[in-house]
Amino acid sequence: MHLLIPAAGSGKRMGSSQNKLLLELLNKPLLSWTLKAAAAAQTIEWIGIIGQPYDFDAFTHLLNSLALAKPVALIVGGETRQVSVFNGLQALPPGAKSVLIHDGARCLATADLFDRCTEALNTCQGLIAAIPVKDTIKVVDDHGWIEATPDRRQLWAAQTPQGFEVALLKTCHQWGKEQDWEVTDDAALLEKCGHPVKIVPGEETNLKITTPVDLAIAEFILRQRFDSSLN
Repeated sequence: MHLLIPAAGSGKRMGSSQNKLLLELLNKPLLSWTLKAAAAAQTIEWIGIIGQPYDFDAFTHLLNSLALAKPVALIVGGETRQVSVFNGLQALPPGAKSVLIHDGARCLATADLFDRCTEALNTCQGLIAAIPVKDTIKVVDDHGWIEATPDRRQLWAAQTPQGFEVALLKTCHQWGKEQDWEVTDDAALLEKCGHPVKIVPGEETNLKITTPVDLAIAEFILRQRFDSSLN
């Protein structure tokens, strides 16, 4: 399985001027935790990091320190996540049939989750990791009035990895580019093109690091994992 990691996120909401994936979590950059989990997955054979050239020196230094046993390529991203993934698809090794796409900011995903998504992709053309929504969700209009309360039994919170057949995803990305669509994830492109996308149960701890509070929660989760591994 080939893995693409969009890694061009800014640190604005973290109160940082640098790429948030270079911020430290337990004395290691966020991206290092993502890469360690991907490298530990039995099914991942190649990793592509999509970012901006001004971060490549830092990424290279990080990769040298990790000394991963799997090949890693640095790929120049675009102004949006959608463009970055498009660029990443073009940079996949020749013959790549399937791809997982995982946000670098979801640094707590486990190797098991990567492997489960790979296995599930044998039964479908597209999938996303997701978890059931626990809260009651309200649909609110522009003036702050509630319009509807959806049945939460049908609501799932999307995560990554998301997995796809490479040829199909390339086609959907090209079509989206021609139609000038703007989407927040790759599954939405398949949906807009009329292709089904399957849900794979994700992980409650697979949160996306966006704010300082998220960073504190991630540190707690990692410490709990370390404690469990020692018992």
